[in-house]
Amino acid sequence: MMAASLLRRDKKATAAHLKADLSRADNSPGVRQLRELLDSVLNPEKPATDTEALDWCKCLIAGGEGFDEFCKTVRSYDNATLCGLVWTANFVAYRCRACGISPCMSLCAECFNNGDHTGHDFNMFRSQAGGACDCGDANVMRESGFCRRHRLRTGENVPSIPRDLLLMSEMVLPHFILCIIQYLRDGYIEPDTSTERDLQKVLQQLEPQISFLEELTKMGGAMRTVLTKILTNQQTFKELSMGQEENLYAQKNYDKYLSALQNSGLVSVEDKAQGATADVPVGAEGGAGAMVLLGTPAPESPDESSKEEDQDAGQSVGQRKRVKLSSSTKDSCIIESLKHKCFLEELLFWTIKYEFPQKMVTFLLNMLPDQDYKITFTKTFVQHYAFIMKTLMKSHESDTMSNRIVHISVQLFSNEELARHVTEECQLLDIMVTVLLYMMESCLIKSELQDEENSRHVVVNCSEALLKNNTYWPLVSDFINILSHQSVAKKFLEDHSLLMLWMSFVSFFQGMNLNKRELNEHVEFESQTYYAAFAAELEACAQPMWGLLTHCKVKETQEYSKTVVRYCLETLQIWFDAIGFIDEPAPNQVTFHLPLHRYYAMFLSKAVKCQGLDLDSLLPDQEMLMKIMVHPLQIQASLSEIHSNMWVRNGLQIKGQAMTYVQSHFCNSMIDPDIYLLQVCASRLDPDYFISSVFERFKVVDLLTMASQHQNAVLDSEQERPMLEGALTFLVILTSLRVHLGMTDDEILRGEMVSQLCMNDRTHSALLDLIPENPNPKSGVVPGSCSFEEMLSAVADFKAPVFEPGGSMQQGMYTPKAEVWEKEFDPIMVVLRTVYRRDVQSAMDRYSAFLKQSGIHTGNPWPPYKERTALHPCYKGLIKLLHCKTLHIVIFTLLYKIWMDHPNVSEHVLCMVLYLIELGLDNQVQDNKEDEEPCIEEHCHDSWFPGTNLLSNLHHVINFVRVRVPETAPEVKREAPPSTSTEASSYGQNLREAQVFSLVAERRRKFQEIINRSNTEAAQVVRPKSSSTRWVPPGTPPQLVTEILEIRESMLSLLIKLHQKLSSKQNSLSASWLEDMDASRHAHGDGITAIERILTKAATRSCQIKRSIQDICGKVSPPVPPKKNSPADKKTMDKEERRQRARERQQKLLAEFASRQKSFMETAMDVESPDTEAAMDLGASEVMESEVLYDCVICGQSGPSTEDRPTGLVVLLQASSVLGHRCQSKAAKKLPTSDEEHIYAADTCGVAHDVRLTLMQRFFKDSSCLQSVSIGWDGGVYVQTCGHTLHIDCHKSYMESLRNDQVLQGFSVDKGEFTCPLCRQFANSVLPCRPGRGTEAGAWHTPTSKKTFVLVKEVEDLQEKLGPFPTESNLSKEMELVIKDVKNTTQKKYMDYGKNPGSPDNDFLFMYSVARTNLELELVHRGGNLCSGGASASAKRSCLNQLFHVLAMHMRLYSIDSAYNPWTRLTQVTQDREADGLDEERPEVPMLFRDVPSLLIIFVLTMPQPLRKEHFSCVVKMLYNLQFTQAVAALSTKFSPEERQAWRASGALKKDLENADSSFEALLSHVIEELSKDKSVYKVNAEETLMLSSSVWSPQSIEFSLQQLCLPFLRLSCLLQHHLYGDDLTGCLEEEEFTSLAVCLGLSTSAPSDIVHSASYLNWAVGAFDLVTQWCAEVTGLSHMQADQSLALLVQEPQWTAPRLLQLPDNYNIIFQYYHRKACSACKKVPKDPALCLVCGTFVCLKGVCCKQQGVCECVLHSQHCGAATGIFLLINASVIIIIRGHRFCLWGSVYLDAHGEEDRDLRRGKPLFLCEERYRVLEQQWGSHTFDHINKRWGPHYNGL
Repeated sequence: MMAASLLRRDKKATAAHLKADLSRADNSPGVRQLRELLDSVLNPEKPATDTEALDWCKCLIAGGEGFDEFCKTVRSYDNATLCGLVWTANFVAYRCRACGISPCMSLCAECFNNGDHTGHDFNMFRSQAGGACDCGDANVMRESGFCRRHRLRTGENVPSIPRDLLLMSEMVLPHFILCIIQYLRDGYIEPDTSTERDLQKVLQQLEPQISFLEELTKMGGAMRTVLTKILTNQQTFKELSMGQEENLYAQKNYDKYLSALQNSGLVSVEDKAQGATADVPVGAEGGAGAMVLLGTPAPESPDESSKEEDQDAGQSVGQRKRVKLSSSTKDSCIIESLKHKCFLEELLFWTIKYEFPQKMVTFLLNMLPDQDYKITFTKTFVQHYAFIMKTLMKSHESDTMSNRIVHISVQLFSNEELARHVTEECQLLDIMVTVLLYMMESCLIKSELQDEENSRHVVVNCSEALLKNNTYWPLVSDFINILSHQSVAKKFLEDHSLLMLWMSFVSFFQGMNLNKRELNEHVEFESQTYYAAFAAELEACAQPMWGLLTHCKVKETQEYSKTVVRYCLETLQIWFDAIGFIDEPAPNQVTFHLPLHRYYAMFLSKAVKCQGLDLDSLLPDQEMLMKIMVHPLQIQASLSEIHSNMWVRNGLQIKGQAMTYVQSHFCNSMIDPDIYLLQVCASRLDPDYFISSVFERFKVVDLLTMASQHQNAVLDSEQERPMLEGALTFLVILTSLRVHLGMTDDEILRGEMVSQLCMNDRTHSALLDLIPENPNPKSGVVPGSCSFEEMLSAVADFKAPVFEPGGSMQQGMYTPKAEVWEKEFDPIMVVLRTVYRRDVQSAMDRYSAFLKQSGIHTGNPWPPYKERTALHPCYKGLIKLLHCKTLHIVIFTLLYKIWMDHPNVSEHVLCMVLYLIELGLDNQVQDNKEDEEPCIEEHCHDSWFPGTNLLSNLHHVINFVRVRVPETAPEVKREAPPSTSTEASSYGQNLREAQVFSLVAERRRKFQEIINRSNTEAAQVVRPKSSSTRWVPPGTPPQLVTEILEIRESMLSLLIKLHQKLSSKQNSLSASWLEDMDASRHAHGDGITAIERILTKAATRSCQIKRSIQDICGKVSPPVPPKKNSPADKKTMDKEERRQRARERQQKLLAEFASRQKSFMETAMDVESPDTEAAMDLGASEVMESEVLYDCVICGQSGPSTEDRPTGLVVLLQASSVLGHRCQSKAAKKLPTSDEEHIYAADTCGVAHDVRLTLMQRFFKDSSCLQSVSIGWDGGVYVQTCGHTLHIDCHKSYMESLRNDQVLQGFSVDKGEFTCPLCRQFANSVLPCRPGRGTEAGAWHTPTSKKTFVLVKEVEDLQEKLGPFPTESNLSKEMELVIKDVKNTTQKKYMDYGKNPGSPDNDFLFMYSVARTNLELELVHRGGNLCSGGASASAKRSCLNQLFHVLAMHMRLYSIDSAYNPWTRLTQVTQDREADGLDEERPEVPMLFRDVPSLLIIFVLTMPQPLRKEHFSCVVKMLYNLQFTQAVAALSTKFSPEERQAWRASGALKKDLENADSSFEALLSHVIEELSKDKSVYKVNAEETLMLSSSVWSPQSIEFSLQQLCLPFLRLSCLLQHHLYGDDLTGCLEEEEFTSLAVCLGLSTSAPSDIVHSASYLNWAVGAFDLVTQWCAEVTGLSHMQADQSLALLVQEPQWTAPRLLQLPDNYNIIFQYYHRKACSACKKVPKDPALCLVCGTFVCLKGVCCKQQGVCECVLHSQHCGAATGIFLLINASVIIIIRGHRFCLWGSVYLDAHGEEDRDLRRGKPLFLCEERYRVLEQQWGSHTFDHINKRWGPHYNGL
């Protein structure tokens, strides 16, 4: 009842009251009260969502004060020295290899940035599985890397905590935790009955409670200590967990928990029951797998038997196994159900049951900084390890769960102290190995390798989900992690029973994923299981192996290696027995997975290399070696078969396997150990046996005959050549590779690096990836260590990244140095390391290019021969391979076959044969103890050669050879046997001498010998010789007969003859050539060089050979008598000549074609090159002379453009805001990278013009306003062309064909987009060309002598006169369509500036602004001025002339009302001023406020076309007067009142002089006078002006300012004149630009004098002062306008700098750190993909649904708003830039590169990135010149989703 009364009271008061009670000495009543209160508050029968309970807990814990204050107080007692920040997936963290002791070390960004890591090898990474910050933990990282906060041992100076602060927490939290646990017990339903959702629901309801626990952990060390106490206290758990007797709910709840516990052991309860009935203790393994290893008979069909049945079937095994297990596992806890002793254990249990909910994981990890907790938790985790595995295997979400498991385990096991502790106390190793074994046993199948029926071996089934989804990954990863600690690894290596268990685990993978060659039809379904198989071998077998190997580096660890080797051999023996292997591998089968062989090989290699063990002490007997060699050799032969297309019916996946086997991540765990093992076998077995085995495995035995024809039972003839090449290449690799036979690590690294660089230039990251490192990353041999960099700089040169004009971005590349090509290029290593065969070719091509370039060799070189590192003494036996008769017979046979041109021998075969000979010459066998062997006499082909030494065998002549040939062969003698006795005897003599050679027979004999020597009773096992039975069916092939060939050659003579054959000269080697040999030039060259090199070497090694060579050369060299010139020869001669001529013809044709192509490329493709002349200068000069002819690029006809069949220019219309983004300051704006920095858009050109127009529209007549400014600064339409023309009707049919084309194009035909049919440039419209009328052309340009006022009148008349209205024709229709296109190009808001949208005035404004935009942009492209002169690149491609005609035609629709015609106000002084004010509600815009260039364009476009040049000049002169007056007025406002007074006075004196109207002083004075009247604009801010103008204005500075103010108008006029009349622009210096433009425009007739006076170019039509008075009066007479507003309009700012993108910081990290956690200003969330606009700095959500408006995502919206549909965005998380152009987008690339000049897309490598200025300039240039569409090729639609 008491509780009830408490519940009603105020929570805070109650809490304070209880706290006081509890603090007393006798606190039992308080305790009782509290307990009752808690029982009623924390009642698990209430729904978890009820927040009341949580509020109570917060209040109680805080003991009456506010919870937040309480948190603060507790935090002040935080004594933690570790950071321990826990993060989840996708968090950005750092890893520093210089500071990490464990490779898993990671830091949060804050600790990283606060530590000092300059010059360290660090990288940023996105966490995959989550992690925690290790800052402050000296077990995992060096103290020097700690951040400032954790470097100080904070624990020491923290005050000790007052006892009563956490008193309440200690009382309340146990109940709270229990309550959570009760909810979890209650909510749990076994997965088979529940859905995922049910569990998720329980967790969602508990979200606030678990979050509360998480909050508590963040209060720091003091609170964590309390929590640790509660979680680990066994007493509390006992008291609370079961609930009181009377509480029924608690009882039920506890029973639920007990039943959940029941199946938590490795062997579930039911299994136990079954086992018990059979009265056999069943062990943890108890599966078929274990029993096979122990050699007991397997159950009948292991694949059908489910778990329970296994258990039954394998009872006997269970028993034997149990013995094994119990001896090693001191604790049966692995197998038994779990028992919990504290809250922590039960919490972890439920965490596992609920499949590791993220919140729980974070809570458990947040507690880790507490040392006591860490130890207890680790032990608990280990205790639950088996249970975790069981849950993982059942889970549907095994991926997520795996990540969460590793998130926890990596924190526990990376710490060596802890790992060692748990290994000793909790049998961690036993548990791990057992759990792994148990896991794999769930998916075993019978192995079909070798003897399918009787095989007793089982392997994992690679198609099971367990392997396919890498479910085993977390367990293996933990195992590798703990093996990286030396103390743990040593324990493992010393525990023999564990090693044995591990070997049985490894043998599950031995022979998995068996491939059977399909011989008949193609396999129906290509299984992709091989991925799973390779991943499993690498992760589950190879990586633990590398982990163990790192601890076997020194002599002291010899014993470990011996033990492992011993167990490997034992397990291999068991395996051979299980698969029933005797001596021959089963045909047409291959498995790439032999982990046992590889363990054996790698431990052997380590033992010899690092531990100084003697190889022979570790090797088994010969018979075992022969068995061991079979399967690795089978793989090598199969590789060759796969590349020879013999496995093609197995589909692509078999090729995939062959590639993966040699791929850089796998090669040193797969092919390298295999080859090493074969080298070991070869060095210890009989060489003849080994060589013949190789040729038999490669199936080329039948090919090795002297006969020209043979039959091959196993190969098709097109497979023979590649297989023979494969066999020889394999032998070369075997005898020359030294990776495990004596090379140092540095030499290996160098060799690997050179071979990768020789294939292709590589980027730094690609090279790191391609060089096989010791695959276990924990080995400490980390790539990127300094030796890698040093080696790289020794062998390679860096090629800095360049930007190619085609738009492809180059990365920084490394390319081999010249001396590397010369001395170190090793084709053998390249062959071994190439995944694709084309890479070998690529390396050879690069090699020959180098030789050509350096002038060493010009022909087609052969792979160079490279000297090898000396062999380690243990492996000297390998050389015997090169000195055995079998090999010499093969070499002799092949040399003979090549010389005789037999089929299926290639240059490559000869190359490899010569390589073998040379290897033999370089590696001589030291001791010749051949004579010891007594059995030599019986060798069936010893008579071929006297001994085994290659040197002596080289010159041994072989006379006759007996061969078996088909009857049809040319060798078969057709005549009868010899009749006369003498002949008969010599024939018989030959028969006795003739050599016979059969590899197969030889190999069988050798094998028999070895077996007999080792054990006699094995003789019955050997299969009978079956060589004769191979020819099935007997009728089909022709019978074989024995023939004798007369040869009479030695290897030497064959070499010399081949030399002649290759050099196609009869006596290529004179008898004396050896004397004048120069050895140095023999390193590089072709086959001829190779033979010469071999002969030289042989001659220097032995005098006898030298003599033989001279003899043979002498015999061969006598010249051949000339009678051989038979007709056949003549024929070949003619053939040669004919070929030569054909070749020349072809050259000619090619050259012609190339020049044509070149000229086309010049006209079509140069995007920015002013040097090439225009393809067609569409300037007006031609328009005038005679009809202009256009070529149509579609139909190829040339002709004029006519009204009926108009021609058009291919153009791209695009809206552009580039002009609007120009600023006044020279420096680009900086991108803000902190909260203090901002960007303001107020000072941009677009904003300034908007403000100006809005201000005008407030006071003046709308129609007048719309003629006084230009728009199009933002969203103006820019027109560009590639210069190609086409008939408009041709274009329509072209578009039709594109529409029907099903190919996916990068553009949208429906929107009118296409690519130019000739140059493929992107376009979206066609601009009609006006038919050229060449009538009054002469008069058109003549300089005029008319007086100014006459011209003025003419111009006025022209404006009054409406031009002939265009007749309705195809041309006018097309022009209207183009106008429609132009309007559709930009958005509505950029066209409607008038008060009444859609009015003609609006249209008028838009039209002339299009012209203005294009002129202004051309100016920008020319660098902002016309100093460069000439036809610039844009002029060549300019379509302004055509554009003007189209616009003019459209604007003739609007005539200007004469009353409002600006021309009159420009050239006449009007009288009646009074009338205006009455009937007009708003005045016209004063002339001084008007934009002069706009007026120019309006006049030109509204007068009839074509306009005479004299009239154009007249318009320019009149407007210059206005522009000058505006400049004077604007300038006068900048003076201080005193200065203004002085200038007014001094100028007044000059008014009376005769040239007063062209003197700036007089005009200035007049303007000042006029503007001072009435509402003077000078009254505004006079004080401010005082502050500003500290400098005094001199006449020079005034003159300069006036010129600057007038220049923009002159530039635009000049450009317009250039386009309309084709006048050339003259280049000049910047200082002279003003004068040169004035002369060009005809403002000044005289030659420019030294001192330029801008006023001297004025030409007034009427009295200057009167006109100026009138203009000023319009300003001062404005009644309802404030003076400051008039001032703003009077002072125009025409000077804008070139458009720039934002200035970016040099280091990318600055951008990343600020923006990647920044919240979006629109949705206030941190975007998943943040992006930045590089034009204006706006921060947007890429693809964010949060900021979508009307289905359009934020980036696309912003691109429309900021760049009129062009956006340039930097993606923060990827460091790349994307361009949005209209409805398409493309990835542009990155402007940030790392130290090696590489991009890091998606920040995968996380290395520091720096701004590449060149690239950024290119980006800016493409933006400014609007060439994104042309230069970037890969565009795709974005569907508004960016």
